Amino acid sequence: MATNIGASRKKNNLIKESFADRIFLISIYILLTLALLVTLYPLIYIVSASISNPDTVNSGEMFLFPIDVTWEGYRLIFANSDIWQGYYNTILYTTVGTLVNLAFTLPAGYVLSRKDFQFRGFVTKLMVFTMFVSGGLIPTYLLVTDLGLGNSMWALILPSAASVYNIVVTRVFFESTVPDELTEAAVIDGANDFKIFFKVVLPLSKPIIAVMALFYGVNHWNNFFSALLYIDDRSKYPLQMFLREILVQQDMSSTPSIGSLSQGQAEFLHSQQQLSAILRYGVMIVATLPIILVYPFLQKYFVKGVMIGSIKG
Repeated sequence: MATNIGASRKKNNLIKESFADRIFLISIYILLTLALLVTLYPLIYIVSASISNPDTVNSGEMFLFPIDVTWEGYRLIFANSDIWQGYYNTILYTTVGTLVNLAFTLPAGYVLSRKDFQFRGFVTKLMVFTMFVSGGLIPTYLLVTDLGLGNSMWALILPSAASVYNIVVTRVFFESTVPDELTEAAVIDGANDFKIFFKVVLPLSKPIIAVMALFYGVNHWNNFFSALLYIDDRSKYPLQMFLREILVQQDMSSTPSIGSLSQGQAEFLHSQQQLSAILRYGVMIVATLPIILVYPFLQKYFVKGVMIGSIKG
């Protein structure tokens, strides 16, 4: 008897979905499915194009799945010393740059989160002001070159050593995660500010460290504009610069009219177009694969970092 009464109460407490709710839910599923297709199609297309015959790709015969599969593009990519040099440089710039970013962002966010820091409001407003007003491209270029940073990896790292937005997100994390009682207990035990930061705060801050490392790491990995401005030595080019060269060569090789060329010139131009096309898609995969592999492991921290920055601060 008691079991029947409890079951009936549970049924009454359940909220029945109305027809409008079901329509809304179906609409959400449809929109999410469309968004998934729009997101996946370019990725699948690039992967398929990188292993398909360039003629089938250029003629439009390949729509989604590979046709006339060939691995010649990847063989040429991995045999190209410039690609490996660009990979090495990009990994170096991303690793060193991310460590420098964390070395500036984490202490700055922690200091601004401390309520006993007398000027934290003024410093925060001063930093936020720089998000809306900057010196501009030409003054930045003149400053970097005058400091002697040109044609070195520091020209790609030091000008973007810290992001104000990331500092604010880090400050909000420390304020909402690290309780004041914990730092007060550490002070009573005789710990100074450096020991509190390294021994107490950082061990509790793995989520925000992962979020900041992902933010900065992706930015460094995809950055090519700074290298375009400051790097002249090809041996110091990041991977994105070599990818840009391949894309530019593809555009330039397609400009002449084949009908106006001799048979030998037309065959050479066609072979160059095939080479550029097959390399273009392959290098895109090679350049983005590390980020695609790393992101799923940091996704939960990424979402948490975005929510921290949007809820408070």
